[in-house]
Amino acid sequence: MLDQQLVHDWGYLAVAAGAFAEGETVLLAAGYAARAGWLELWRVIAVAVVAASAGDQFFFWIGRLWGAALLRRLPRLRAQVERVAVLVRARPGGAVVAVRFLYGLRIAGPVLIGAAGVSPLRFALFNVLGAMLWAPLIAGLGWGFGHAWEHVSQRLPGFEAGLFVLLALVLGLSWWLRRLLAWLAARRRARIAAPPPDGR
Repeated sequence: MLDQQLVHDWGYLAVAAGAFAEGETVLLAAGYAARAGWLELWRVIAVAVVAASAGDQFFFWIGRLWGAALLRRLPRLRAQVERVAVLVRARPGGAVVAVRFLYGLRIAGPVLIGAAGVSPLRFALFNVLGAMLWAPLIAGLGWGFGHAWEHVSQRLPGFEAGLFVLLALVLGLSWWLRRLLAWLAARRRARIAAPPPDGR
């Protein structure tokens, strides 16, 4: 188990670092720690709002200043262009809020929105709004999980150990599937790129 003093000393810094980039996992854990009394929930949310807003603002300016060059160099980023462009064309402000909640677009989204030419003022306003919706929602989920954990673990002896074993199995299987899918995708790309056999 995590040391309570360690979480108390470094928890808010971890929330800030996590929320600046992806953030969900760290913020969920911080919400759980707040339920356990190791952190204060309102501070967790406040730190997450500020750090998440600053992070997305940073990535937005990267996209605004160097978006075209990044798209040429990073095929994985280029593959997300149309997904974000549809959102930006429909509702630019809504797109800024939405990408915070879309898996795989937490960093790429602000970069692509910056490259799409959304105004800095519009982005800043909706960026803060999105962070103010996102932070209490994710931290609240962690807090609620901590609350449910207390009730279940008190009623079922051995539940905690069993859940950790199950979690380890799920994470291991997820890692293995990602590796398998990446390997299959690489083989498919190699087959497509390979020259046809002689005589065809």
